[in-house]
This record gives sequence, C-alpha cells and structure tokens, in this order.
Amino acid sequence: MEVLKLITTIDKSGYLSINIPTKLAAGLVNIVVVLNPVSLEVKPHPRYNFSDLVGRLSWRGDAVAIQRNLRDEW
Repeated sequence: MEVLKLITTIDKSGYLSINIPTKLAAGLVNIVVVLNPVSLEVKPHPRYNFSDLVGRLSWRGDAVAIQRNLRDEW
C-alpha cells in the first residue's frame, strides 16, 4: 500500500487529471480520492475569549494593608 499526497489543479472544464508513477506491480488497485480546496489567503485565528472562564472580584479596602496583616499573622 502507498499513500500519496500532492497538490494539483483542476482545469477550467472541471476535470482532474492525475498521472502518478508507482512502485506497485501491474494489477487491480483500490483508489481513494479526497478533494480538499487549497486556500491561498491566510486567515488569522480568532483569539479565544476567556471571559466565560474567569470572574471579577469586587474589592473594597486597601489590598496592600490586608496582605500585610495576613503576612504578620504567620
């Protein structure tokens, strides 16, 4: 079994011609063709929005003073 990957063109009439030399012996073969259009433009990937995973903390008071008090308790 051989797996071949190549990029080729389809002509204006819609025909795809493939001429590929192989190392297989003469005889019957199964052929699977997957057509995947090639896009020449580069699409930027959208940045993931993490807003559904994070929360917002409402803090009242002096955060540094609270941190010093907690540290002094040790």
